[in-house]
Amino acid sequence: MSDAARNLTDDEKLLAKLGYKQDLNRSWSGFSNFAISFSIISILAGCFTNFGAGFNNGGPISISWSWPILSVFILIIGFTMSELVSAYPTSGGIYWWASKLGGPAAGFFTGWLNLIGLVAVTAGVSYGCATFIDLTISTYSESYAGSYSLTRVFIIFVVVLALAGALNIFSSHLMAVMNNVSVWWHVVGASAIVLILLLVPDQHQSFSYVFTERFNNSGFGNGATSTFAFFFAIVPFGFLLTQYTITGFDACAHLSEETSSASTAAAKGIWRSIFYSALGGYILLLCVVFAIPNASDGSPDNAGVGGGGVAYIFTHSLGTNWATFVLFISASAQFFCATSCLTSASRMTFAFARDRGIPGSPIWSKLNANRVPAGAVIGVAVTSAIVTLPALIEVNIGTEEAPLIVPVAFYAVTSIAVIGLYVAFAIPIWLRWRMGDAFEVGAWNNGAKYKWMNLVAVIEIVVVSIYLMMPFVPGAVPFSDDFEWKFVNYAPIVTLGALLGLTIWWKTSAKHWFTGPLHTIDDEVVKAFDD
Repeated sequence: MSDAARNLTDDEKLLAKLGYKQDLNRSWSGFSNFAISFSIISILAGCFTNFGAGFNNGGPISISWSWPILSVFILIIGFTMSELVSAYPTSGGIYWWASKLGGPAAGFFTGWLNLIGLVAVTAGVSYGCATFIDLTISTYSESYAGSYSLTRVFIIFVVVLALAGALNIFSSHLMAVMNNVSVWWHVVGASAIVLILLLVPDQHQSFSYVFTERFNNSGFGNGATSTFAFFFAIVPFGFLLTQYTITGFDACAHLSEETSSASTAAAKGIWRSIFYSALGGYILLLCVVFAIPNASDGSPDNAGVGGGGVAYIFTHSLGTNWATFVLFISASAQFFCATSCLTSASRMTFAFARDRGIPGSPIWSKLNANRVPAGAVIGVAVTSAIVTLPALIEVNIGTEEAPLIVPVAFYAVTSIAVIGLYVAFAIPIWLRWRMGDAFEVGAWNNGAKYKWMNLVAVIEIVVVSIYLMMPFVPGAVPFSDDFEWKFVNYAPIVTLGALLGLTIWWKTSAKHWFTGPLHTIDDEVVKAFDD
């Protein structure tokens, strides 16, 4: 073995075996690695920004029952990915695994799906953060609330992206510190909100309401709640709440080259971030549903909540001051989340560009003086702003007396995030299952349980992805009398269009030059660790 190989740390030796030299700064602890996925999952972001998706598509049962059931499936997905990151702890993460297990084509498609998902989740979280910043100020100031516009929210969204980008470019170590702070902000903040929701409201809903009440605000099925279609077509629309909230945990893989003892730390970071977020998110959501106010007739104000979301619950159950405080906690958490999303997306962009999977690779893979891929950070931020432009279009499916503004663009962006990320996860999960016992496991693995875990994970991803490509409202159904383009869920257009474009690109060009992961370290060193 050469002197160069002997002088490497254990993490650098494993990375060298995978073909890479230590370019990024390995300054993240195992807790910091867990913290970035916990921050991106952010129960104070997804639980609140997508609350309406669950509530309007099934009512309280869509939250009290769907969340724990889906969480179990997502945890299984997490376990399968923990095994993969333990074996292959690289910044490329998902696409690197696919390339290793299925060849360049699998890596190419996985890389682009993962990148699309990461850009979309950065856009979705940042726009949600902007919305909650606007809500916080509007709750405190009536004059500010009176001048509301989608343009104002979009401007705040761009500012959020710019600030997150500046913080990311400044220092990788700063991001590790911010994620550590973010964990405690989420833990303490969520605990504070739970206590406020339990102690401040004058009344709470019954257990029967929270666990059995159902209604259909989707616009489909004439409001029916007892049909087969209600349980197997309407309620699944609400899956977006859980599946979008508990996503982005692949960040543990993307930051593995900056994490000490990555083969175990990143593996634990993935499943632990899912488990603790699922548990904390469920407690938080139940408290929100229990705190739903009553209407003037003494019955639960389902119509008000359906149109106003969590902000309506907070203002009507807690009063202006407490509502402002709760919204401030959530908006701040969402900024942490948006910053972490940009970190993860930029690292994946860096890694994919390092292997020449993206046009203009030298721009996206170049590191600045702080050893941060600044070009990738800026590229992801700008693209996130572009894909969210449809959010400037107002979509109202209600009436003047009872307006119901549906954030179709936001739901579409979050659906794209879920579909892109989870389908990208499914490819290496499936390939690992197909490889069977020939797969060389890392320090953390699932043993023989992979045989059923990986199959369950893939099936769940396929089923949920199909649901999230369906129209959100009747006006989005093609060829219907009420059809208008502003209602359209453009998630399937983007996702299927991207797959078609990638297929054409691969067949006509990419297969001739994309060979999968490239070595950035001397072959002598790589061979030394392959012996």
